[in-house]
Amino acid sequence: MRNTYIATLVAAATASGFFMNAAQAQPALSDAQAMTADRLIDAGLEDDLAWDILESLTTEVGPRLGGSPAEARARDWGVAKLKALGFKNVRIETYEMPYWARVSESAEIISPFPQPLAVTALGRSKATPEDGVSGEVVRFPTLLALQAAPETGLEGKIVFVDEPMARTQDGSGYGTAVAKRSQAAVEAGKRGAVASLIRSAGTDSHRNPHTGGALRGGGETAVPTAALSNPDADQLARALERAKGPVTLNLNLQVETKETVVSGNVIGEIPGQTDEIIVIGGHLDSWDLGTGAIDDASGIAITTAAAKLVGDLRGKPKRTLRVVMWGAEEVGIYGGDAYAEAHKDEMDKHVLAAESDFGAGVVYRFDTRFSEEALPKAKVFEAALRRLAITPGNNMAFGGADVGATRDLGVPVVSLRQDGTDYFDLHHTPDDTLDKVDLGDLRQNVAAWAAFLYIASEMDGDFGRLPVKEDAQ
Repeated sequence: MRNTYIATLVAAATASGFFMNAAQAQPALSDAQAMTADRLIDAGLEDDLAWDILESLTTEVGPRLGGSPAEARARDWGVAKLKALGFKNVRIETYEMPYWARVSESAEIISPFPQPLAVTALGRSKATPEDGVSGEVVRFPTLLALQAAPETGLEGKIVFVDEPMARTQDGSGYGTAVAKRSQAAVEAGKRGAVASLIRSAGTDSHRNPHTGGALRGGGETAVPTAALSNPDADQLARALERAKGPVTLNLNLQVETKETVVSGNVIGEIPGQTDEIIVIGGHLDSWDLGTGAIDDASGIAITTAAAKLVGDLRGKPKRTLRVVMWGAEEVGIYGGDAYAEAHKDEMDKHVLAAESDFGAGVVYRFDTRFSEEALPKAKVFEAALRRLAITPGNNMAFGGADVGATRDLGVPVVSLRQDGTDYFDLHHTPDDTLDKVDLGDLRQNVAAWAAFLYIASEMDGDFGRLPVKEDAQ
């Protein structure tokens, strides 16, 4: 059966121009390499290691807020796990970062319809006074409407940005919806408001508000800010419609901050025959409401299990496979930035980078960001992954938040795009737990990543270099 498949793959690839021919030289896998990639896919589709890693991290550590003692325990867990799996050069690379954590949070309509609302503080929010802040609620249907509002007239009030989020397979609705999370508090503060509320950046209809980082664009004027669950945002909007006068609300957010704490990245390697490096991984931290199974213990599990499958092949891979468990992504991408800074002198040895950070939905598309000269190599990956129903993408891959700074230093990236149709039902909520992960989907991810890693390691030549961002040098 497998030999029949390989013959079909070779024939299809040759007919499509993926393999070398006399008229036109194209990147190619040898028959033996194609068969090995196929065996790795078979192994990935039966893999149990990813689930074991996922269950271990979410059970033995649980929530892992960036910079917290729980994240420190996760680093120790990561070192022990990588060593037990046979990875080499396992270590923690530390860095310093500011710290923020929620202590308590509540919101309630005071009048005219007294009732509590399901709310959660947004990352980096300022605290309210101990008894909270109270004020009349002013609703804006979108962030753009708030930004267009006069800079007077909201003094002493609580701004409510009621902008919904679109459900999409690729998660593209998030970019628009999340803007209110980072900017509502700033815009409200500019206009004299005492606090801001947003409809959660999520697509569910449960009373689970979605947290997430705020104030990444600067927060000099920011006020205390929180997210309402989608049903509670609906409830507040209805209250505003039905009230014959002002709707008054109390918001109470208590937080803990520290100027500097220690976080770190956990690194392990499968040494190759050369000093060229392929860096992959996921982020080790999570928000504190759930156990971070979807975001991003799944990414840790997928990439570690895939690298282990390649490492278990006879002989060393051609290139070194470096697995990174990045720290403190959720609260500011501190780990990704620290990794690029710590390794900037060896970026010329980094030939490719990628992160798994979009849950555990099946991979449905393969995107690259190679140089124009290296772009034909994408066809080799696409041919090998097609049996997994993974379609060719474009050459505009993002790569992942934690490899952004590495990409900015010229390293090519790929994205194994996952189905995110339901991802933002769970994202940053108490519902981000192990039971939401489908084992079959997780295995399909491992199969795709293992084949990708093997091909990337064994393929002759590199994937070009990207333009270096001026401010990244």
